[in-house]
Amino acid sequence: MTDGEQLLFDRVDGIAFFERLVDRFYVGVVADPVLRPLYPDDDLEGARARLTYFLVQFWGGPTTYSDHRGHPRLRMRHAPYVIGEAEREAWYRHMATAVGEMVEAGELSEDDEARMLSYFHQAARHMVNADG
Repeated sequence: MTDGEQLLFDRVDGIAFFERLVDRFYVGVVADPVLRPLYPDDDLEGARARLTYFLVQFWGGPTTYSDHRGHPRLRMRHAPYVIGEAEREAWYRHMATAVGEMVEAGELSEDDEARMLSYFHQAARHMVNADG
């Protein structure tokens, strides 16, 4: 994704930034009674890696995600999981917290925070596949 003259990936600390962001996000996920059941124990690290490389690619970095998994097809990949409003809200809350912590740490500008949160809000809404 391009935003203006420079990609977000290039404005932050590249892959390392996204690894730290995803690490912060998963602190919330693993403690969340709504989200944690959606992440199988034997694939938690795999889920972390997939999210990291998806975000890297989406925000302008290397295409490692698509090179290994093909087109993201996010809604299709999430179809096996029941995602209602509670799951959407919990996912977005943890991601927004992680993004906010990156701003507080001086690793992300407020403008980029707004761009990321706008995308994450939209993406979380798009994943809902169940009532409730």
